[in-house]
Amino acid sequence: MNWLRGNPRYAVMVLGTLVVPLLVLLYLAVGLLDMRGDYQAEIERLEPRIARLQGLLNREADVRLAASAVGSDVLDLVYPATDDPGSVAANLQKNVREILAAAGLVISNSQILPVREQEGFDSIAVKLTAAGDLPALDSALAELNSYLPLLLIESIEIWPSRASRRQQEEETQTVNVTLQVLALRVRA
Repeated sequence: MNWLRGNPRYAVMVLGTLVVPLLVLLYLAVGLLDMRGDYQAEIERLEPRIARLQGLLNREADVRLAASAVGSDVLDLVYPATDDPGSVAANLQKNVREILAAAGLVISNSQILPVREQEGFDSIAVKLTAAGDLPALDSALAELNSYLPLLLIESIEIWPSRASRRQQEEETQTVNVTLQVLALRVRA
């Protein structure tokens, strides 16, 4: 103790030499504990995902069977990837025109719209303008609903036709309709 009182400068240096490594060691220990807490939180966040994946691995055969069943059902509803989008669009336009004409509608205009790419599918759309009576429109829509591959009506606008004197004598209502029909093609 006498030496510490007699040499205060050396005492501070010795004390500093002992305290600085202890502070560095304490800083490193706190940093490691903090990192451990972060890793533990990350593990806890990933555990439910890992459990779900483990469950999928345990049921892999069932999942593959269900996926193949869904895959074959979907393939009946869309055009295959092997078909050319241009030929699909032309075929779609021809078929929709035939359906509308067979129902009794008079087609005044039809056009193929540009192909739009979506997640895994190409959207092929055709826009048609037709005129006819309401029962014919109803019949055409019912036929479009039963068409395979699946046709989606993207938009439809219906408005009454101007009636001439001769049409005013008839009881049937004639309408003009603009119809945009969409079909999907699987993208390779």
